[in-house]
Amino acid sequence: MKADLELKNTNLLQVIVDDRYRILRHAVLLVVSLVVITYSNWQAEYSGPFNYFRLLSVYGVLIAMCYINMYILVPVYFFKGRYVLYLILFSLLVFLSLTFISGLFQVYLDSAGMQLGHGYKEDDHGFFEGFFITVSIILITTMIKLFQRWTKDNERIAELNNITLRMELNELRNQINPHFLFNMLNGIKALIRTDPEKANLVIMRLSEFLRYQIYDNNEEKTPLRSEITFLSNFLNLEMLRRDKLSVDINIPDTPGILDGIFVPPNLFTTFVENAVKHSVDVSGGEPHITIKFVIVDAELHFFCMNSKDPLFIPNDQKNSGLGLANIKRRLQLLYQNNYFLTIDSTENQFSILLKLPL
Repeated sequence: MKADLELKNTNLLQVIVDDRYRILRHAVLLVVSLVVITYSNWQAEYSGPFNYFRLLSVYGVLIAMCYINMYILVPVYFFKGRYVLYLILFSLLVFLSLTFISGLFQVYLDSAGMQLGHGYKEDDHGFFEGFFITVSIILITTMIKLFQRWTKDNERIAELNNITLRMELNELRNQINPHFLFNMLNGIKALIRTDPEKANLVIMRLSEFLRYQIYDNNEEKTPLRSEITFLSNFLNLEMLRRDKLSVDINIPDTPGILDGIFVPPNLFTTFVENAVKHSVDVSGGEPHITIKFVIVDAELHFFCMNSKDPLFIPNDQKNSGLGLANIKRRLQLLYQNNYFLTIDSTENQFSILLKLPL
């Protein structure tokens, strides 16, 4: 029932603001105005030809006032903040229109007074009723124009926000990818000197990464399984580049559990790259990285842990925190407050836990 009501409300809003229903809106205005005037007590006080003359005169002048208000007074004065001038001109429009209608009635009665057998005099009750009916209908048109303007402004603001969001996300992604590629090229450069054959294999694997980056992950979201494959290949490259590196990747073993799960591309790359970068042990021990993907209820839990040496100092300290800062900003843009991220650093270990809604 609630969904049906929301659907009906949505359809009604579309009729009010959508340009496709412009003719329908005008037809409703014309019909409703005619019905209100026809069945008002003010119109029922007279009968015969004069009654129809009154009806057509009031109806014609009222419609003219509505369109003057909608297409001149509201856009030229009200929308530009000239509220006092709008009220003055609105009041003047109503006063002159009612005076004009009264003049039309008097001219008609003067020309046909002998046939009617009496003079015409509009009483105060009829005048005030006509005044309030007229003002009410005109103000409804003002409210419709205001609602249309408010809706279009909201749509414009939402579109601008979406464009800004996409631009900022693309900028952050472009900052992450060159950073990742820079580290890989530095590793290859070192391998060329020590093990050219392995360097050649790394270059071939790197070409696969570039293909994935250019062709496979340019959508808003990518399959989680593809991201896991990408991270696995990346870590395999690192194990080729480095003799001592232990990697353990754990994913759910339930068949089909990863099917239909999509995530923003390169969302985990920065964390894994950071783990690789800092999993260096100058004491001669074996560095290790552990990665886990777990589905808990309607959440995806990503865990990444790497060993670290307290004596290790990154070569590029200036940009060492750029990747994590970018991913935090990207998470905020994508999920606002609907995510959970913890970073834990001890003397010998660095770990992160990220929880994302599915």
